[in-house]
Amino acid sequence: MNADTKDCSTPIGPVFLTREDIARRIEEIGRDITNDYRGKNLLLLSVLKGAVIFMADLARAVDLPLEMEYLAITSYQQDHDDPHHRTIRITKDIAHPLHNKDVLIVEDIIDTGLTLYYILRFLAAKEPRSLEVCTFLDRPYRRLVDIDVRYTGFTVPDTFFVGYGFDFRQRSRNLPYLAELRI
Repeated sequence: MNADTKDCSTPIGPVFLTREDIARRIEEIGRDITNDYRGKNLLLLSVLKGAVIFMADLARAVDLPLEMEYLAITSYQQDHDDPHHRTIRITKDIAHPLHNKDVLIVEDIIDTGLTLYYILRFLAAKEPRSLEVCTFLDRPYRRLVDIDVRYTGFTVPDTFFVGYGFDFRQRSRNLPYLAELRI
């Protein structure tokens, strides 16, 4: 499927990042991670589902032995009057201990940072050697909590996206580029 293809169930807008833009930036991040984690016990940890494609490409760009693990969460708004008051629950925990691992959380996007803050606290309790964050997309101007992001793919505007792991009603994650979503 290319950018001109119209799927009546997914309102795909203009391409925001091409396949080439994405690949070039991931190669750069992969080189940085390779240099920073040489001689360490690297574990890439993806938060399902959106970051899976990014993590797969990132893992191929890192020239080191590494492990990959997955975490799934659910988040729902508990108080209808406060959109920032959410309950987060782990629905799929990691399968192996993190002790003595250098954990790099691989995220698709960071907005307010509230969910990631919860994940960082949850994982820190498992006592990894180190715990860092890599995100494909970042919106630091929306942050409600301080989060140290070690690696950032792209800083983006407050736009909805589809493709490259981002979905609209569980569709179009497989697009090799990132497009604006017209809703």
